[in-house]
Amino acid sequence: MNINLEYYKIFYYVGKLGGITLAAEELSITQPAVSQAIKQLEKLLGITLFVRTGKGVRLTSAGEMLYSYVARGYEYMMLGESKLRDMQNMETGEIRIGASDMTLQFYLLPYLQQFHEAYPKVKLTVTNGPTPETLRYMQEGKIDFGVVTDPLPAKTELEIRPVREIADVFVAGSKFMDLKEREISLKELESLPIICLEKKTSTRAYMDKFLQENGVVLNPEIELATSDMIVQFAARNLGVATVMQDFASAYIENGTLFQLKLKKDIPKRNICLAIDRRNPLSVAAQCLIDIMWSYTKHNQY
Repeated sequence: MNINLEYYKIFYYVGKLGGITLAAEELSITQPAVSQAIKQLEKLLGITLFVRTGKGVRLTSAGEMLYSYVARGYEYMMLGESKLRDMQNMETGEIRIGASDMTLQFYLLPYLQQFHEAYPKVKLTVTNGPTPETLRYMQEGKIDFGVVTDPLPAKTELEIRPVREIADVFVAGSKFMDLKEREISLKELESLPIICLEKKTSTRAYMDKFLQENGVVLNPEIELATSDMIVQFAARNLGVATVMQDFASAYIENGTLFQLKLKKDIPKRNICLAIDRRNPLSVAAQCLIDIMWSYTKHNQY
């Protein structure tokens, strides 16, 4: 049965307020319009829903049964509208972000703090994982956007925005002091005990590709899941580590580690915002992206 939903809305207010006049005032329409809508609804349903009383109208037993369902549905719709307004006004909602240890620590965290202070009622969920995993989560709709590092696959559905330049370095501790004062060829790296990230990361893929293009293939002695652990292993003289420079900077400054001088520089790369154009962003997610992107454009990294 195809019944105009407006009839049910009017029915709801007449039943709730107990009168044609009160419902008309609440809906800002005329009393005849309310009466006509009720008559049409009763005609279409083939049953009387209201009886007139001295104070207005009251529901029949059939009307009371119908009202219990209509009220539940209409009030849920109103609640949905209210929640939607709250989301638009940043009074509720959730942002789901994918990020690695690197991008979270050295790019994303200050923006999350800024956003949370401005919109404390919006839930922030960060799924931690390497770039390939983050891209997969985004494709599956499990996160709103990712903060990743290149290299990235060429996919037309992805919008990639570089936001910060980063550098990869080789570092070592006191056990390898003989390497400190001289330039190291890339080929010489093959003979060193290398510590690096696991192969599933974009950082490892980038380094392997760069070295292979220069005729160098590393066979790491130690492969680890996080860059934090890599610099700690290097600090304990367990090998020469390849890592994003930011992770090693504090160790280099206090003299625990030193950066190897390579005869050929490793090209810099980027931390990027990755957005899947097929997945519409929530108001909150778009707001956070705008904050980050506005800062990037202003500072022209």
